[in-house]
Amino acid sequence: MTRASASGENGEGRDSAVVVGGGIAGLAAAARLAEAGASVTVFEREPFLGGRAGAWTERLPSGEPYEMERGFHAFFRQYYNLRALLRRADPGLSVLAPVADYPILGPGGARESFAGLPARAPWNVAALVRRTPTLGLRDISRVSIPNALAMLSFDPERTYEAYGHLSAKDYLDALRFPPAARRMLFDVFAHSFFNPEDEMSAGELLMMFHFYFMANPEGLVFDVSRRPLSTGMWEPLGRYLAALGVRVVTGMAIDRIERAGRRWRVVAGDAEEALADAVVIAANVSGVKGLVDRSPALGDEAWRQRVAELSLTRPFAVWRLWLDTPTGPDRPAFAGTTGLGELDNISLYHAIEDESRAYAEREGGAVVELHAYALPEPVDAGALKADLLAGLYASYPETKRARIVYDRFLLRADCPAFPPGAAERRPGVTTPSPGVALAGDFVSLPFPSALMERAAASGFLAAGAALPAADRAGITTVPRRGLLSPLSRFRRAASLHGNKGHADGPVRNV
Repeated sequence: MTRASASGENGEGRDSAVVVGGGIAGLAAAARLAEAGASVTVFEREPFLGGRAGAWTERLPSGEPYEMERGFHAFFRQYYNLRALLRRADPGLSVLAPVADYPILGPGGARESFAGLPARAPWNVAALVRRTPTLGLRDISRVSIPNALAMLSFDPERTYEAYGHLSAKDYLDALRFPPAARRMLFDVFAHSFFNPEDEMSAGELLMMFHFYFMANPEGLVFDVSRRPLSTGMWEPLGRYLAALGVRVVTGMAIDRIERAGRRWRVVAGDAEEALADAVVIAANVSGVKGLVDRSPALGDEAWRQRVAELSLTRPFAVWRLWLDTPTGPDRPAFAGTTGLGELDNISLYHAIEDESRAYAEREGGAVVELHAYALPEPVDAGALKADLLAGLYASYPETKRARIVYDRFLLRADCPAFPPGAAERRPGVTTPSPGVALAGDFVSLPFPSALMERAAASGFLAAGAALPAADRAGITTVPRRGLLSPLSRFRRAASLHGNKGHADGPVRNV
């Protein structure tokens, strides 16, 4: 067994820290810890960084390598903390490129657009309602005004008290929107969080509405990565961490965490162990639950029970297709879909990433990715592929004549569930064990956040929770409360704590 103590190897007197997990949350924690002067080791069980936003090398039948990801990722502009993390290796965020629109495609050529809307509520809501073809005056008169106003009056405590025990389906039913409007304006949004409506908390859905639309001062249109996420983001960030002295160990899972006097011993089977003053656990839900179960020294009974109650949502599928003919020149790089079977969105990778663009230009073809979220189980891969193709053909008829030169199908079930009634039991960043913190897109945070941004923000917070020396910078986020919340003090953004002028970007007042 290899034994390592970060402070012993890299300088007497330095705090030592171990980060379990090299996804977004773990990389954020490692960056903040190393910048605070700690000696940091990151353990990642996969051979690559980035976690569920990572990428790995595969090969086309020709032998040409390509980077495969777990699906398209949208980099919304209010992802302040994720962007702050990326800026450490790419100060100008040159890897990101804006998309012109975020369209929603439905049956029979139905289409909604979020481009050109005012950035602020309620003007964005008014503009969307005014221009949508799915809502008439009679339809609006039937909408449940109290339930609709809940989207404008989000409050971190009151909203979950009122709606947290209801399902998102119950809430959307209670809105009384006509079927076409609900399908185009709400269903595709709800599915974007991988959870089915009847199994997701309405309180969580309302928080998502608040974070992405009602309180988002940047607008709903987003940026995309010009390059595969591995080469464009995580490898450069890995080099940034290495320059700070961070030791990154990939391909190694952690077996258990033990007490070692006033420190912690992180054990990776019989291969390696490390002693640390601080530990950030930034694995996914299954990894966290397994690690806590194997580490009886962690936490207390109540906290361990809350970790045990974490769960996963239904599977999702990603199907990437290399086609021998191009898609139409006016097709958007990304489109959400609804009412087209299991298909939830279409991504044209040749319009997004340089690697796929090079293939399309050389071969005169296209690289298309189809996504399906919250799939009913068991999943019949053959039937699902036929269903996804039908949705693609209905949306982009020119693809019917294309031959599939190569394809890569992924089916995964490792995204966190957000069921009704679970919010008050969800563990946060701090733990009962001194020096140990939790990070990930499943943890409870004191402000609205989701997906990759939740992972990054939780990683920064976890670094400070595990090691006080790292708790020295602000977290920038959207306003905590909605415009119509009785406690609202609506601002462009809010910084919950910290020093002004940190490299994480502009610091806002609460």
